[in-house]
Amino acid sequence: MNGKIALIIGILIIAGGITGVVMYKTSPAQQAKAVVENFYSFEQKGEYSDSWQLFHPLMKEKFAKGPYIQDRAHVFMNHFGVDTFSFSIEEMKKIKNWRMEKGAKPFPIAYSMTVAQTFRGKYGLFTLHQKVVVTKVKEKWVVTWDYHKK
Repeated sequence: MNGKIALIIGILIIAGGITGVVMYKTSPAQQAKAVVENFYSFEQKGEYSDSWQLFHPLMKEKFAKGPYIQDRAHVFMNHFGVDTFSFSIEEMKKIKNWRMEKGAKPFPIAYSMTVAQTFRGKYGLFTLHQKVVVTKVKEKWVVTWDYHKK
């Protein structure tokens, strides 16, 4: 009888652990972080068309697809003299009623994080830090950048 109870308890512990992991991986915060990871993974590989697809509609208004692809490749690859970069996501937090820029409609719920991109190129090793905010549009998480002037 004790063996059966131990087996049942073991199964419940495993099931609880799996449920916890699934809930964590599908939380809104983790979904938002995954979009940023996808965005910068595409950028890392020079797949700017794919990263552009993950932009919020306001970002797509700022950058037409063709010029965005050309600018990103030109600035990072040509000017910086790099082939790729590494990146990390830091300081993630949930924010409410955030605006991408003055006069823009606020996003009711969003997740803000800082992305650090580290480059090794003809100018040596350097890191750029950028504030990235992710919000939902029609049930899809999308990327925005901060355009507040300091």
